[in-house]
Amino acid sequence: MDQKLKKRLGLSSLVLFATLVYKLIDFPGGMILSGLFIGGIMIVLILMGVTVLTGVIFIVAKKLDFWTVFFALTTISFCVFHYQIYSPTLKIIVPENYTGQVCLVKSTVPEDILTLDSNGIGYLNHRDFGDSYTKPIVVDTKGNDLSKQCVGFNPHTFYALGTSSGSDKSYKIISMSFDLVPEDKIGIKQYYNTDLMDLVDRNKIDTTVSK
Repeated sequence: MDQKLKKRLGLSSLVLFATLVYKLIDFPGGMILSGLFIGGIMIVLILMGVTVLTGVIFIVAKKLDFWTVFFALTTISFCVFHYQIYSPTLKIIVPENYTGQVCLVKSTVPEDILTLDSNGIGYLNHRDFGDSYTKPIVVDTKGNDLSKQCVGFNPHTFYALGTSSGSDKSYKIISMSFDLVPEDKIGIKQYYNTDLMDLVDRNKIDTTVSK
């Protein structure tokens, strides 16, 4: 029984490790370091911490099998890490023939508004704004897939984060954005800029973080 448990936990750890590495390919990094590199460092730190903790437990309870405890703690730690880096894949609907900046504004809406207005603006709730980093699925109102026309902020981070403030500084608009370019500009960032202050529905702005 102990051998079967150890093998199952070991297999679980291996599967979770492989899926973590796959997830980290899209994880946002910095201008220099990729998300995979940063995530790899986190995995190494997790394994080091698990090794130390397993050693302590093994000293206190010598009857326990070292590798069973190690794989159990690794499985738990990797599950927690999976949860922490979870990102929903958003499906965004844009107006037909739209090209320009796509802006997703942090707002008070209970459910995401991902059918964009004529200015390419949609609204995200608190949870999804904080958790979303993977490249979205983008279609137009006729269902045509436009995902290949999406250009991210840089090779390591798809969404650009931005903040716009009112003239009296009494509120601000927090948004994440990317470019939707014409077919003849695929892969080429166009640096579109939408003036959110004049176009956003202020009734949906997250004023709790704006003061």
